[in-house]
Amino acid sequence: MTATPVAERPGDEPRRHVYFATIRFADLDPLNHVNNVRMLTYLEDARIALLKWDAPDGDARVGGMVVARHEVDYLRPILLRPEPVRVETWVSEIRNASFRLEYEIVDDDHVYARAASVIVGYDLETQSPRRLDDNERAYLGQYLHPGE
Repeated sequence: MTATPVAERPGDEPRRHVYFATIRFADLDPLNHVNNVRMLTYLEDARIALLKWDAPDGDARVGGMVVARHEVDYLRPILLRPEPVRVETWVSEIRNASFRLEYEIVDDDHVYARAASVIVGYDLETQSPRRLDDNERAYLGQYLHPGE
C-alpha cells in the first residue's frame, strides 16, 4: 500500500496524525466498495506510522504494544478512486498501562469510518502487560484530545 504519514499542527497544541492511504483495486469487495477488513488495514497502517515506523531517526517511538480492543463504525462506502483517503488518528485517553486511539477515515467531503482502539503496553520478553514509561506518555500526550 502506498501511503505517506504526516503529523499535523506544529507546536504544543494537541494534534492529529494524518496518514494517506491509497485505494487499490485489490481492496475492493464484489460490490466495488473497499472491503471492511481493508479499512482495518488502513487503521493498522496509520497506527504503526504514528507509534513506530515513521520516526525520523529510525528508532521506535514506543515500546512493545498489543491491541486489546477495536471498535469501528462504517459510515459510508469507499469506492475505487485515484485520490488517497486520510486516516486521522489521535489519542483520547492515556492510562497507566494502556491508551485509547481514535481514528477517522475521511476526505475533504466525507467521513467514511470512525474507529477506536485500546492499546496496551506489552513486555515482549516476559509476554505480559507493562506500564507505559514517561517518554511514551509524553509522546502520546502530543496527540491527546481528551473527550473527543
